[in-house]
Amino acid sequence: MLQLHNGALRLFRVFGIDVYLHWTWVVVAYFMIKSRTGDYQNPAWAAAEYVSLFAIVLMHEFGHALACRSVGGEANRIILWPLGGIAYVQPPPRPGALLWSIAAGPFVNLILVPITVGLAIYTHALPVPGTDKPPDVSQYFFMLAVINAVLLVFNMLPIYPLDGGQIVQALLWFMIGPARSLLVVSVIGLSVGGAALIAAVVFVPDVWSIVLAGFIVLRSWVGFKAARTMSAHLNAPRRRDLACPNCHQSPPAGPFWICDACRTRFDTFAEEHVCPGCEKIHPRTMCPACRKMFPGVEWHEAMEDEVPEAREVFD
Repeated sequence: MLQLHNGALRLFRVFGIDVYLHWTWVVVAYFMIKSRTGDYQNPAWAAAEYVSLFAIVLMHEFGHALACRSVGGEANRIILWPLGGIAYVQPPPRPGALLWSIAAGPFVNLILVPITVGLAIYTHALPVPGTDKPPDVSQYFFMLAVINAVLLVFNMLPIYPLDGGQIVQALLWFMIGPARSLLVVSVIGLSVGGAALIAAVVFVPDVWSIVLAGFIVLRSWVGFKAARTMSAHLNAPRRRDLACPNCHQSPPAGPFWICDACRTRFDTFAEEHVCPGCEKIHPRTMCPACRKMFPGVEWHEAMEDEVPEAREVFD
């Protein structure tokens, strides 16, 4: 049965991870394949090239997802769209876990470098009777090697939210903590992305450059707001009479939860899990530290268990 999720079609499920394809991918694929047909004698190779591009992207995203799971995190969804792919990963709130979850994606591309280059070199020697032009298979594998190399280099640029920027964040986390490290890389992303967006609009009016720069700015702004919220969590007083059933952290006191119905910010424990804006009942509460959700009563029961003094994860 076909399943849609935010405009994306569910393709398949493997390793417990659902893979979706956004409808815009199909539209862009038509024009991109059409623009590449002139480089091949058989237009089918242009389609194979574009599909292979996203096969590489998908392997990259599975690298993120499986690495996240290997450190105890959650990862159950990947969406492919015209700008690449998005793996929805939620690693444990530790810098090492974040570092491995992010670095595993580019590591997949690094492993593919000798494979794609080797195939390109091997097929380049194949002759085509009656012409000096290399065969389609040679052109295909050459482009595959170029595509993988470009994806590797581009993703490793130290610009948030690219993998390189998130790797920088994880490294900074070891020294200055999660909130300030996210703040630093998001400000860098806003600065670089903003400059790239202006340059793309004024000097190089290219649609893809504008979309990519805009994406960097948007995601960096989201990261900037998340860093400020995280800092507020750190400085907020703690409800020492409550504890997360999973990580045993005491929740902050303040309006740090958002109603999923009316978007009102409120203190779920002070309001007894009822949104003051629309009066919707929220039977489960997400822990700001480990991001897992539990019924309100379990937060009280966790305090009754004898647990060792837990480290504040945002220190």
